Amino acid sequence: RRRVWNGCLLSVVYCFFTVIGPRDPVTAILGQETVLPCHLSPRMSAANMEVRWFRSEFLTVVHLYHDGKDQYEEQVPEYQGRTELLKAGLTDGNVHLKLLNIRRSDEGQYLCFVQDDTFYAEAVLELWVAGLGSAPLISVEGHQDGGIQMVCRSAGWYPEPKVLWKDFNGRHLPSLSETTSRGDNNLFETETALIITEHSNQNLSCCIRNTVLNQEKESVVYIADSFFPRVNPWMVALSVILVVLFGFIGLTVYLFKMKGKYQRETYANVTLDPDTAHPQLVLSEVRKSVRWGDTRQDLPNNPERFDSWACVLGCEGFTLGRHCWEVEVGDGGSWAVGVARESVRRKAWISLSPEGGIWGVQRRLGGQFWALTSPETPLPQSRVPSRIQVCLDCGQGQVTFIDASDEAPIFTFPPGSIPGERIRPWLWVESPGEMVENRTEKSYRKISLAGEPAGGSKMGRDKITGRGRGQREWSSHGG
Repeated sequence: RRRVWNGCLLSVVYCFFTVIGPRDPVTAILGQETVLPCHLSPRMSAANMEVRWFRSEFLTVVHLYHDGKDQYEEQVPEYQGRTELLKAGLTDGNVHLKLLNIRRSDEGQYLCFVQDDTFYAEAVLELWVAGLGSAPLISVEGHQDGGIQMVCRSAGWYPEPKVLWKDFNGRHLPSLSETTSRGDNNLFETETALIITEHSNQNLSCCIRNTVLNQEKESVVYIADSFFPRVNPWMVALSVILVVLFGFIGLTVYLFKMKGKYQRETYANVTLDPDTAHPQLVLSEVRKSVRWGDTRQDLPNNPERFDSWACVLGCEGFTLGRHCWEVEVGDGGSWAVGVARESVRRKAWISLSPEGGIWGVQRRLGGQFWALTSPETPLPQSRVPSRIQVCLDCGQGQVTFIDASDEAPIFTFPPGSIPGERIRPWLWVESPGEMVENRTEKSYRKISLAGEPAGGSKMGRDKITGRGRGQREWSSHGG
């Protein structure tokens, strides 16, 4: 009985083994092949064992050997046709894996897993992938700063290489500029520039090194004296004069074109949309002016109409370009001028702020002057204008308010404030009856846009009277 027990014990000990891989990372070159070494210790045959090579997940099979043959149907697609288990060493416990046509994605950890009927073990090894790019191409780009600009280019490197300019004695030369990017194959491309002068380094080389492989590629060039510029002082003076002259001509032409473009593109002919006007507001026949009416009109309650705030929108909507128009508000009164997005809320209470889809400036009771930001921004009461120019820049997403009398800026909503939807001119008219120094000031405020007849409309008090305590006008002019 003792002999039988000892025999079983020896048999169990023999079944235990260790899987051993390399201590240092294995380095492979892109497009070539490499072997991932792995073996059993103590040495024993692995011909009848399962050998599984995989990445981070057990089922991410790089290669599987089982039941004495390769199980290619278990491989993940990116390794199909690119692996080979070296079976010549299986009987000696070697389970090396050959990996063909190395790719960048092959870089990383691999697990070598071996299992028999009673025991299994595994080892982890690291694969580094490196690529040697093309030989450096040195080109002459032209004259710069009294010398010659040289550019060195190369592609197909991995990881990012180190680039050096060197003179004939091997001393490093500082680069003028250096850029590195990834190409379509996700490998690194590099470009570096250098300026050489006639009396500096005419013999130079461009050296690109792969720090993983510790290998480099180098190109050498020699620049003859005839390539360096010879400048006549009279030519320099003539060149400066010509540059200044052509610059002045170009600037004049540019300013002339910009003036014409500004006049053509920025001024908008704004008319008012009666379908959006609050029932208390009365529009002129040509829809160029609006005032607060004595009674609330019986108008259709269509979805476009404001029914709570005394607002009206312009018919025109803008999505592109820069557009300006002028609004005359006169002195005193309560009013607001600006722009609104197409989807601004028309019914019930609305927020007069960018969150509510409105960007504008407002004068309130008592002469308070505000920019309708969130929260509101107080503006100097001494700067309350009688004529306001509204400039909408759809490309920048901003609107600017300018005092039309002296072109002084009033307020600008920053770029990106206005969304990319259709934007329309917007006006708000307060009801008459404002307390000024304990006196009630009655005002019938009116907006007259470009094209309004000089005598105003035929609606009684709608006559344009300019300024004063009687009637108050707003006019918007497209230049």
